Amino acid sequence: MSRAAVLAHRWDDASRPPVAAVLRDLVVRAAAPAVLLWAVVTGVGWVVMGPLGGIPAEQDLAERFAEGRTAALDTVSAVLSGSASTLAITALALVTVLAVAVRTRRLSFALVPAVAVALELGVFLTSAVLVDRDRPDVEQLDHAPPTSSYPSGHTGAAAACWVVLALLAQRVRHRVLRGLLTAACLLVPVLVAWARLYRGMHHLTDVVAGLAVGATSALLAWGYLRRAGAAGTRRQTRA
Repeated sequence: MSRAAVLAHRWDDASRPPVAAVLRDLVVRAAAPAVLLWAVVTGVGWVVMGPLGGIPAEQDLAERFAEGRTAALDTVSAVLSGSASTLAITALALVTVLAVAVRTRRLSFALVPAVAVALELGVFLTSAVLVDRDRPDVEQLDHAPPTSSYPSGHTGAAAACWVVLALLAQRVRHRVLRGLLTAACLLVPVLVAWARLYRGMHHLTDVVAGLAVGATSALLAWGYLRRAGAAGTRRQTRA
């Protein structure tokens, strides 16, 4: 079995670990690696704002987005941007948690979406404070939250939720439907990134960093708990 298949199906192991094991793995396998992620993202932000001088070409890109606005795209981008608001992402994560809990009867599995969003939020908020990048100098079509432009919180939150949903989609047995659902889930955060650029809320590196933070948070959450079945599969693969 390939590594990708092992990752996608690691939660097929239906064993129920003790609470102590869940808490230990949350710290060791999710929170601790997230600190490293935070260090990398913050370091990149400092490089962007320091030696790279904020990357002036990104302001030019923001201006081109602003010049190309239309009424139709304003509406589409508003919907996409709104889909990654704090309220929308919180609701999506809660619904996913409840759905997984009801479907599998395993709280450790149901925690995955919540862990992904929590990791993304922690990395995003702390790195944003330290980097403190101004938003693009163009008309902003959304209300600007008090956080800085880097990294994009909307994009990161969307990636955290929708990458988890893409991984959950691997449990769909119908091959074509599984592929379509996976592609759709992975497309959503990219569209949110476009919407945030279009609406003048972020620079390009902000949304790229947001995608990286969100996707990595989702993968850390998905793999936070040690699974005996996954370990056994790896041993068989090596053999």
